[in-house]
Amino acid sequence: MNPTQSPIQLDVPFLNLLGVKITKMSDGIGEVSLELEDKHMNSWQVAHGGVMLSLVDAAMAISARAADPDDRSVVTIELKNSFMQAAQGMVRVVGKTVHQSTTMAFCEARVFDENDKLCCLATGTFKYFKKLPLRQRNPSIA
Repeated sequence: MNPTQSPIQLDVPFLNLLGVKITKMSDGIGEVSLELEDKHMNSWQVAHGGVMLSLVDAAMAISARAADPDDRSVVTIELKNSFMQAAQGMVRVVGKTVHQSTTMAFCEARVFDENDKLCCLATGTFKYFKKLPLRQRNPSIA
């Protein structure tokens, strides 16, 4: 992403809570990034596995939506991840839709650390569904 270009906005409260930036959503590719902070770490001061799983899930879901001409939403059906090395600093996750049917998207994602080393490799299956009307959020939830 060009540094002068603003991040893509999707209303996903959990990703906002983590501090995830969506940097690409087009042509079956979804890319997200996250500057790791203390709140993202495990007891060894490297990225918690749950954070990494959330990032690959998000990147693949975004890629599935970016591959769909009807811009339907998706839900995760299956997710598999292989951790290769610990992630620290700024991480970048690239998701790609590798196959689609009329109702499903089959995706992969790769997590790279700030030195562009591969940290995780994931695959996932996502089900397309029609957009539902937005529910009004509870204003007491931040």
